[in-house]
Amino acid sequence: MQTPNRGRDKLIFALDLGEDIDEAVRWADLLKDHVGMFKVGKEAFTRFGPRIVSSIQEKGGNVFLDLKFHDIPNTVAMASQAAVKLGVSMFNIHALGGREMMERAVDSVNKTARVLRVTPPVLLAVTVLTSLNDSDIKDIGFECTTGELVLKLAVSARDAGVPGVVASAQDVIPIRKACGEDFVIVTPGIRPDSKVAGDDQKRVVTPRDAIAMGANYLVVGRPIRLADDPVATADSITEDISQGLR
Repeated sequence: MQTPNRGRDKLIFALDLGEDIDEAVRWADLLKDHVGMFKVGKEAFTRFGPRIVSSIQEKGGNVFLDLKFHDIPNTVAMASQAAVKLGVSMFNIHALGGREMMERAVDSVNKTARVLRVTPPVLLAVTVLTSLNDSDIKDIGFECTTGELVLKLAVSARDAGVPGVVASAQDVIPIRKACGEDFVIVTPGIRPDSKVAGDDQKRVVTPRDAIAMGANYLVVGRPIRLADDPVATADSITEDISQGLR
């Protein structure tokens, strides 16, 4: 049985890797006592399907299903129902899908959880990908900064009943101010240092700073996966998180 560790509980490992499911499951087995959750994204879910979720759960791991549902409201509502039935601890939709889509997802999660008599997973709305900056946003056609767009989407998600968002740690402080202390903020683009091979993240923050700013959970992938000692690196990040909490 794991001993309580607030730093570990706030660390989510991105499990998008592997040519076969056995390799992915080995990572889950290796890190299950060193991280709080495993993020299964489009790569892993497309390769392995729902079996990757159940395989992680069989190892005792919690799953953040990162598929960013973005479709018409009925489709997203049905996908949300399926996510609850998978038993994931957290999953996300895209805030750009609009108010009705987000409201239908919230309703679907709550109704399905009641029928199954389970705790509903944490539903998150993705704001702006951390691979995008102000220049990228302008190219897409938005006449605002990245930070302004993130804040608008976060407030829209809150108003639709979504309990939290995925956003860069650089946006945590204004989101927290606008959406309140109970609003859940999950931050990708976390880097213990700036040296990650092939990095495409443009808005990055250290674990300690992200938590000190008010993030609830941190998603870390390549810094752990590419480390010489992944377990030691995960433990080091956990310690950084604990320092940020203090």
